[in-house]
Formats: sequence, C-alpha cells, structure tokens
Amino acid sequence: MIGSAEQWLIAAAAGACSLPAVMILIGRLRRILIQRAMLDIPGERSSHTAPTPRGAGLALIAVLILAFAALIITDTVPADPAGWVVIAAMIVLGVVSWIDDRRGLSPLTRLSAQFGWVVVGLFTLPPPGLIFQGALPHWLDWAIAAAAWLWFINAFNFMDGIDGLAGAETASIGTGLVILVLAVPGLFPFGAIGLLLIGGAVGFLVWNWQPARIFLGDVGSVPLGYLLGWLLLGVATQGYWGAALILPAYYLGDATLTLLLRLRRGERVWQAHREHFYQRAVRSGMSHKATVIWICLFNVGLIGLAFISTAGTISSLASLGGAALIVAVLLWYFARALKISEYR
Repeated sequence: MIGSAEQWLIAAAAGACSLPAVMILIGRLRRILIQRAMLDIPGERSSHTAPTPRGAGLALIAVLILAFAALIITDTVPADPAGWVVIAAMIVLGVVSWIDDRRGLSPLTRLSAQFGWVVVGLFTLPPPGLIFQGALPHWLDWAIAAAAWLWFINAFNFMDGIDGLAGAETASIGTGLVILVLAVPGLFPFGAIGLLLIGGAVGFLVWNWQPARIFLGDVGSVPLGYLLGWLLLGVATQGYWGAALILPAYYLGDATLTLLLRLRRGERVWQAHREHFYQRAVRSGMSHKATVIWICLFNVGLIGLAFISTAGTISSLASLGGAALIVAVLLWYFARALKISEYR
C-alpha cells in the first residue's frame, strides 16, 4: 500500500495529536498514582533513588490504541481485521501487565498470555506472512517468528530500566519505520504507525526524561513491545528482514548478550538485576541522560543502515555487518566505562 498525500496528512496529524494527548493524560495520571501511593520504591537493583509513580503506560497505550483505530477507520492503513486484532492484543496484554505491576504474577502466567497473543498475531502478518520468504517450511518459519516476537516483547520490557530509554528507543524505531517508506513506498502502513509511535514517545519523554517523574511500567512496555514486534515482523515479511533486525539492534544486542552472560554464570535470569550494558554505564557514573543520548546517536547510524539495507541482498548483509559493529562498539564502550570506574 502506497500512501497518498491525504493519508500522509492524516497519519501526521494523528501522530502530532498523540504527543499532547499523552503528555496531558500522563500529567493527570501521575497525580492519581501519587495520591494512591502507587510508587516504584528503589531497591538495590534499581537505577533510581527516589520513590516514583509507575504506570504511564496506561496513558501512552490508550492514546496509541485510539490513534491506531483512527488510522484504520479512515482507511489510512488497511481496514482489515489485522489491526483490530493487534489492538485487542494490546488491550489484553495491558490489563495483564497492569495486574502484574500492582500485585505481581508468575512468569508462567505472563509468558502464557504473551505467547497466546503472539500465536494469534502471526495470522495477522501481511501476505505472504513468512519471515524467510518460503525458504523454510511454513511451520518452522512461524516457530522462529513466534520465538523472536516473544523474546522481543520481553527484551523491550527488560531494557526499560533508566530514565528516557524506552521512550527514546520507541521514537527511534518509529523514525526508522518512517524513513524506510522513503526507500520502499509500499511500507507506508508501517511508517504511518511509526508517526504515532514518535508522537506518543515524545509525549512520554516529557515526563520520563531525567529526572523521571513517572515510569512506564509493564502496562506500557509489554503492549508496546508487542506492537513494535508486529511492525518489525511485518517489515520482514515484505522481504526487508535486514531492516527489521537493524532498527532494534541495540536493544536486541544488549538484552540478548546480557541474558547469555547471566545464563553462563548460573544466575536466575527471571529476577531483576543491573547487569545490562546501559545499566553498567550508569553504574560507572554516567548519567541516565548521557547514556540515552549515546544510544540515540548510535541509533541514527542504525536507521541509516536500515535504509541502505533495502537496496538488495548484498546491501542487506553488508548493513547487518555494519549494525553488528555499531552495537558491539557501544556495548564495549559501556562495559569499559564501568571497568574504568571500578579501577579508579
């Protein structure tokens, strides 16, 4: 689907309206959360030092859902059941995650809800709905896609650990989706939703930039991870799997390598910790703001490589190599910063 000028205007307007809507709703929500003492109390594994309300995702996800629905109703994105299924998934996962934020749920309960909606979501991917373009049996293609999507949801949740990071990463991926449309006009629906992500993320960052006055919470990070995973897999099904991997490469690299290192040390990977590379940077004395700015600067390079990757298979492979190098350099820099601080 190639977007017309009118469709671009509608998508841009929806994205622009999302920013003040999220900002205003979070401001009101924050007062309610404080009045009801719904606060995130700092612990030894926390990266913040003062009790802070958590649950901004209630406002962010609500606005994104309404804006997404508006794009469907106006036929700015294809008016098929897929979008409504994704909206339903975001609502249910948001409710489950809100309960988890407030009372706590077992990892099995959380993963079961996520896995169920991932399986349903696979049926909503754009035709042909296959990540590997028919190179693998359908069942194997979907098994890999389901595992990748489920991991991305949890990786996005794990990486929401310092002020501004989740919002900045969401805006970066949204920007990347919009930029991809310049190279591949047929990806317009993904770019249109990308505009919503940019607006919503910036509205959230007004409140979450260091020093954060409210946190996203699982109620925001889990549905947001689901939506972003769906968008990236959708880009991959259109043959642009390189771009789909490159745009979230820092998040995937940090979360995956940290998981593998913790498994190697025999740690309980489901427990909270401060071992992510961005957390190491903060532990070294780097501010939340500086850490996020570094990630954003490197994300600019990833967006450029994602754009280049759309030129063909060779360009895609070369861009993936460049993305791996970019992520490796940033992870090394964060790890080195902690080692230097400990040496001192």
